[in-house]
Amino acid sequence: MLNIYKEKTSLPKNKHKNLFQYIISQDNIDNAYCKSQLGQMKYKRGAIIFSQNLTVNLNNLRQRIINGVYYPSEYHEFKVYEPKERLIYAPSFEDKIVQHIINNILKDIYRPCFIYDSYSCIEDKGTHACVDRIQTFIRQAKRNYGQDSYIIKTDIAKFFYSIDRKILKRLFRKKISCLDTLRLLDIVVDSSPNDIGLPLGNLTSQLFANIYLNELDQFCKRKLRLKYYVRYADDIVIIINTKDQAREVLEKIKVYTLNILKLNLHTKKTKIFPLSQGVNSVGFKIHPTYRLLRNDCKKKIKRKIRKMPHLIQDGKMTVEKANQILGSWSGHAKHGNSRNFIINILKKSEYLSLTNKYLLKTNQKINIQS
Repeated sequence: MLNIYKEKTSLPKNKHKNLFQYIISQDNIDNAYCKSQLGQMKYKRGAIIFSQNLTVNLNNLRQRIINGVYYPSEYHEFKVYEPKERLIYAPSFEDKIVQHIINNILKDIYRPCFIYDSYSCIEDKGTHACVDRIQTFIRQAKRNYGQDSYIIKTDIAKFFYSIDRKILKRLFRKKISCLDTLRLLDIVVDSSPNDIGLPLGNLTSQLFANIYLNELDQFCKRKLRLKYYVRYADDIVIIINTKDQAREVLEKIKVYTLNILKLNLHTKKTKIFPLSQGVNSVGFKIHPTYRLLRNDCKKKIKRKIRKMPHLIQDGKMTVEKANQILGSWSGHAKHGNSRNFIINILKKSEYLSLTNKYLLKTNQKINIQS
């Protein structure tokens, strides 16, 4: 097995002119393959076929990238319905490796460019760090502005599907001058289905989305001088001193996103409201001194728990899988003031037990009839 735990590649500084040599390095190719093997992906048909002749297939892929003849395969389309209906475009296994190859190098180049309070798809950050930061800002704003300050909550309408690829390519060229790297990035971007936007389901789409919205982050922090500003993907929370100032700021953001980034704010999800109401964001209802799970999150876990006995009974879910799902959910829930909710769920579910302060575990002593 290839070793995924290699030392970081030393990258050039400033204007990046020779990135391609790092992208096509054998260490980076091997590292990308190992990352593609994490989780359940290694059991997929495409991954198994590719791995049967691993050395030859990786070398062929590398040579096609070097020669400029690599082009992504067609995407596999399917829909997901949680938390809402979305169309997902899944790349082939080989294309997943290429996305890791690109991401391994570009993420370290672009991370210093991002503002501190951007939290989506960045190492050592994520939803829970974002929740902590929003709550910290609410406390600070309440202390500095008073209880009568206001929150702007907004996101971008159909964000991934609305990204302008020409603008994205121009943004690449602000930071990167390596022609071979730019050619590869353009190929990945142009392989996206439809005439506009990026596909949900791509690793590179997450990085490209951050690069795209970093322009809005910089505008809000540098031009508008917003102190209490947090972004997770296209979900943005801003705390402003007065309602009039909030309206003015929101109007400037609308104009910027439309004129510069060709994006529209979501009309129904863009709101201005008093800080005293708290804010719904990244899975929690956040207040200065406490945070609660959002109602849709509660409904989702209740639905899953109701289905588990039947799925286990029918052999469609193992006890271990149920345990994994509940453990993952409880790890999320413990970041809020949710102990009573967890206990109430357990009381209504005979086949579950609370084994630790927040750890949900399936009771494996239950007799499941086949």
